[in-house]
Amino acid sequence: MKVALIGASGFIGSKILVEALNRGHQVTGIVRNVTKLPQLDNLIAKKGDIYKTDEITELIKGHDALISSFNPGWTDPEIYKHTLDGAHSIMDAVKKSGIPRLLVVGGAGSLEVTPGVMLIDTPQFPKEYMDGARGLVEFLYLLKNDNELNWTFLSPSIVIAPGERTGKFRLGIDQVLFDEKRESKISVEDFAIAMVDELENPKHIRSRFTVGY
Repeated sequence: MKVALIGASGFIGSKILVEALNRGHQVTGIVRNVTKLPQLDNLIAKKGDIYKTDEITELIKGHDALISSFNPGWTDPEIYKHTLDGAHSIMDAVKKSGIPRLLVVGGAGSLEVTPGVMLIDTPQFPKEYMDGARGLVEFLYLLKNDNELNWTFLSPSIVIAPGERTGKFRLGIDQVLFDEKRESKISVEDFAIAMVDELENPKHIRSRFTVGY
């Protein structure tokens, strides 16, 4: 497929990039700084400003799907506002470009730890991630209330960190996936597998799902 990838040089986006390229897809990596992307076969690096909808629209035209791994940066003091601004711009660009699918790297904050109680609403949720997590919760709400887009939102487990590419994980829908030790974890590499699996074999159209061990 021809895939546009926003945030291709980021923490999660860079692993999605590798996974997609290794499976033979052609990827247009959309980043703020093209020098952060490696020179690889089937990778086209493009500089793009996510907040400029018309610019992003032109960059993603002609692709089979857009994967958004957009994050303003956890140290951004206006991360909540900028996450929402980016979400609106990305959604509008997908509509204007006419590409058929949008896949979004989401957060764990919107997952339920018990029925009706989101992780973000628990006392243990780290305050330093609160604004960014709230932005991703709102992004999910925007998608759910949209009547046009063919979207998928993939939430990681509570802990997502560099690790092994095992290909052995579980999928869930709206609840945090805990293992037998009551831990919720996924490697970035296995998260990338789940995302590209969904790209190739859509099973969660207009819905959110999650991945964990």
